[in-house]
Amino acid sequence: MPRLTSLPISNVTPAEPAATPRGQPGPAERFALRVGDSAIDGLGVFALEPIPARRKIGEMRGELISVREARRRVQGRQRIHMVEVSARTAVDASDTPGALRHINHSCAPNAVLRIRQGRVEFYAIREIAAGEELSCDYGESHHEGRLRCRCGAPNCKGRL
Repeated sequence: MPRLTSLPISNVTPAEPAATPRGQPGPAERFALRVGDSAIDGLGVFALEPIPARRKIGEMRGELISVREARRRVQGRQRIHMVEVSARTAVDASDTPGALRHINHSCAPNAVLRIRQGRVEFYAIREIAAGEELSCDYGESHHEGRLRCRCGAPNCKGRL
């Protein structure tokens, strides 16, 4: 199962996220998205236009590294955006400009993460309205049940 990790920032003010020109999709996105403050946690990614159900939203791109290196990096950073794409390989999007690295966890997600040929892709589970925050269920994560879930969903599992 993919492992998506996003650890909270503490006492760090994030740089202003780069906006996509004129609300156009970025190179890794198929729909116009924006990064902004999230009610779930830190920064989140929001749809700037309606996204139909079952459509590919885009990809989370980053540095291809070994799982061993990914686990080392998890220990050394305050916020990490990584997905293990195989038993040996992970994508580290921590230092990339793509909006989808900011997708937050929800126990009632509107998107799903899929690994396809080593790519980290996100698809809409249902129609997503303009202005709505995108979310996915992280599933198994490096948090190993130690992080309190803040998604606010009625069916919230309570921990990641």
